[in-house]
Amino acid sequence: MSSTPLIALTMGDGSGVGPEVVTGALLAPETSAFCRPVVIGDAARLRRAAGFRGLRPEVVAVERVGEAVFEPGRINVIDLGLLPEDLPWGEVSPVAGHAAYEYVRLAGELATSGDVQAICTAPLNKEALHAAGHLFPGHTELLAHLTGTAEVSMMLSTSKVRVIHVTTHVGLIDAVARIEPGLVERTIRRGEAAMRGSGVARPKIGVCGINPHAGENGLFGYGEEEEKIVPAIELLRAEGMDVHGPLPADTAFFLAGRGDYDLIVAMYHDQGHGPVKILGLEAGVNITVGLPVIRTSVDHGTAFDIAGKGVADAGSMIEALRQAAELSSARGV
Repeated sequence: MSSTPLIALTMGDGSGVGPEVVTGALLAPETSAFCRPVVIGDAARLRRAAGFRGLRPEVVAVERVGEAVFEPGRINVIDLGLLPEDLPWGEVSPVAGHAAYEYVRLAGELATSGDVQAICTAPLNKEALHAAGHLFPGHTELLAHLTGTAEVSMMLSTSKVRVIHVTTHVGLIDAVARIEPGLVERTIRRGEAAMRGSGVARPKIGVCGINPHAGENGLFGYGEEEEKIVPAIELLRAEGMDVHGPLPADTAFFLAGRGDYDLIVAMYHDQGHGPVKILGLEAGVNITVGLPVIRTSVDHGTAFDIAGKGVADAGSMIEALRQAAELSSARGV
């Protein structure tokens, strides 16, 4: 176990299901086989979350990653002590939003300094984050800011398909306006590099169009595919990259699911997220591509409606930890 990657696991919004999926994942016997996680969060909140399932782990506060001891039934946590004991479950709280920010900030520092080999994040709540004065659309943009990275991409990974997004947390009209050949090209390059980094020597990449039927030769839309997407594809194909499209999005994911493509490039948030979430929230993992550090996350939100009830599924968190460990090993860190 001493050779498995060290991973900083942020607890997410303390009012949501983050503490529950974190404890559930860390107490699952398979997790200790592939990583050594250290939680950045709140020890008391973790104990309460575990108690909802009748579990009584040894939650131990440590000052540094190097103090962590890894043994069955023990959860190591760098306890920032930012949450009040009476913080309600399932409600937007600027206190919880600020704490979630601080967990990510510290995890970023630990990863950039080499104290951990990867970051894995439980969900934060964007409204709570904004209420605390941290005006970021989500983890992806926050980590880009914290690491000084100009541009990153969101990739969703399941056992059947991987999807990288050209745009993410913006409205649909704004997304279409932002899409341009340079951004499409850079996104595809990041996706191709990530696939090679995960062991696919020559990934086959399918690129979605923007309009229904990818515009169907100008019948739908105003030529967005030809203007915004085709130049990037032609450039990359000329360099020898195995890129195809623009493809109708309603068939691209079917083709990827049967194995025709290793990676699908989605133009906007819901175009990529919808098909992945149909596969089941427990199946999806969110990977931030382009950061100087490895970061994975669950592909679900804070689920305030079930927070504090002991029913949250930890499957996506286990998978997020597993993929963080695999990416760390592939990168050789």
